[in-house]
Amino acid sequence: MIELVAAIAAKFPPGLLLLLGALLIPLLKGRARAAYMLALPVVGLVMTWLIPAGTLITVEMFDYSLILTRVDKLSRIFGIIFHIAALLSVIYSLHIKDTVQQVAALMYAGSGVAAVFVGDLVSLFVFWEATAITSVFLIWARRTERAYATGMRYLLIQVGSGVLLLAGTIIHYRATGSLAFGTEAQPVGLFAFDDIADASPGIVLIFLSFGIKAAFPLLHNWLQDAYPEATITGTVWLSAFTTKLAIYALARGFAGTDLLIPIGAAMTAFPIFYAVIENDLRRVLAYSLNNQLGFMVVGIGIGTELALNGTAGHAFAHIIYKGLLFMSMGAVLLRAGTIKGSELGGLWRRMPYTTVFCVIGAAAISAFPLFSGFVTKSMILTAAAEGHHTIVFAVLLFASAGLFHHSKIPYFAFFAHDSGKKVEEAPTNMLIAMGAAAFLCVAIGIYPAPLYELLPFDMEKLGWTPYDMTHVVTMSQLLFSSALAFVFLQKTGLYPAELRSTNVDSEWIYRRGGKRLVLVLGHFVGGWYRIGRAAAGRALMQVVDRVGRLHSPATSLLGEPWAISEATLLVAAMLIAFLLLAFF
Repeated sequence: MIELVAAIAAKFPPGLLLLLGALLIPLLKGRARAAYMLALPVVGLVMTWLIPAGTLITVEMFDYSLILTRVDKLSRIFGIIFHIAALLSVIYSLHIKDTVQQVAALMYAGSGVAAVFVGDLVSLFVFWEATAITSVFLIWARRTERAYATGMRYLLIQVGSGVLLLAGTIIHYRATGSLAFGTEAQPVGLFAFDDIADASPGIVLIFLSFGIKAAFPLLHNWLQDAYPEATITGTVWLSAFTTKLAIYALARGFAGTDLLIPIGAAMTAFPIFYAVIENDLRRVLAYSLNNQLGFMVVGIGIGTELALNGTAGHAFAHIIYKGLLFMSMGAVLLRAGTIKGSELGGLWRRMPYTTVFCVIGAAAISAFPLFSGFVTKSMILTAAAEGHHTIVFAVLLFASAGLFHHSKIPYFAFFAHDSGKKVEEAPTNMLIAMGAAAFLCVAIGIYPAPLYELLPFDMEKLGWTPYDMTHVVTMSQLLFSSALAFVFLQKTGLYPAELRSTNVDSEWIYRRGGKRLVLVLGHFVGGWYRIGRAAAGRALMQVVDRVGRLHSPATSLLGEPWAISEATLLVAAMLIAFLLLAFF
């Protein structure tokens, strides 16, 4: 039976089961639809687990060789976690009846799965854009004016990333004649460069495309703009696929690129300050998502086997615990009708299970020992130390300690002051999804061996273990020191209060500053256009008047009948002039 499933999987590109299967959802109703939606990621997960390694499906199209399925350990671990995320998200979303969300979400997941298994840049572009087009419906499905505007900004940025990828692919192909996205000889780091000034234009464009989707500094605000504006369930789906697809693409294409190290370090540090002062708790999670991506980007930049294992493992763990945190905040938003920290508090009495699950997610993202974040993030920290990246290592330690301040999420939502809101516990399907995610956060932290088996490189050969005394003591000291600082600031009133506010980030450049620049340029260009149009109109009228007078029988010979010989001579002269212009 296993051999039969593996043989079928080898003939059917991963991801297409979700992508095409989602189209049948509108034909089903009630429990049949729910069972079908649950079955799609389960079957897809089994096929992804059993599919053999190697290049399996190649298609010849327009004289190009497109690789739709190429399997190695890096693509497999991302394919597995994408299916797990899809299953948990389906369970979490079972209470909704919105067909648009259901179809778009599974097509979005399928596009992400398909993208991590392709072996050429053209196929990557197709599914790269498919994730953008399908995911925007999870924002628009909220059906508010703000959501429509946010969705348009999100779509423009995501499609723009795809356009850069396509342009880079074309330029790279013209320069090298290759569309390969990783090869058997060099599965990772195929496009890595030592200095961006020496990189080819095509590679630079591809790098920027991946950077936009990975939310590099100054390119990151689409994430904080879009994710909190999606539907309650849509945000959970969005947190799993888009940015992690970019992490996969960076690992596949640019592992070992030193430029990624400072970029990733900056990503880990700056979101902490915004998260501390942010009032919207889903936006706090969006900032912490950016922070966690930074650790992965640093690991890709270091490019050693331990660092890349840390990146892949941390992406796996992050998808689960970040999804859990978004699930818990979605449950709060569903029951309380708000997600503002200033309007919440005291919900633990009414929502005890959600509270426990949220605390587990916060412990995992903070990398407490015995939780999933600890057994994956430690690999990246160790790789930074072993690579003698002293300053970067210090920044990562600071970011790890600062992450504890994301405990503000369960603190302000469930504890702190009592908001007086009389709410119910989350729906059963939401609790099941949160419970499963919480179980995985603890299970991976206590027994990480099954996860380590999935990593791209052999952990036994690397001789590394997370529960080394140095790792445990260092991280425990950081976390307890951070906890002490949090308690001290809270008790003394020095911690920033949860207030109604709007934080200004680099998005001001294109949302406000860019808009004003366009308006100013519009007035400037419009003024010159009106002046030019008036001048052109006067000149045209003068030409018309002059031609009319030249052809008038009363004022010029041009208006009199010409002899055939004179007309023929004029036509010949015009023909000669045309030929001279055409050839010379």
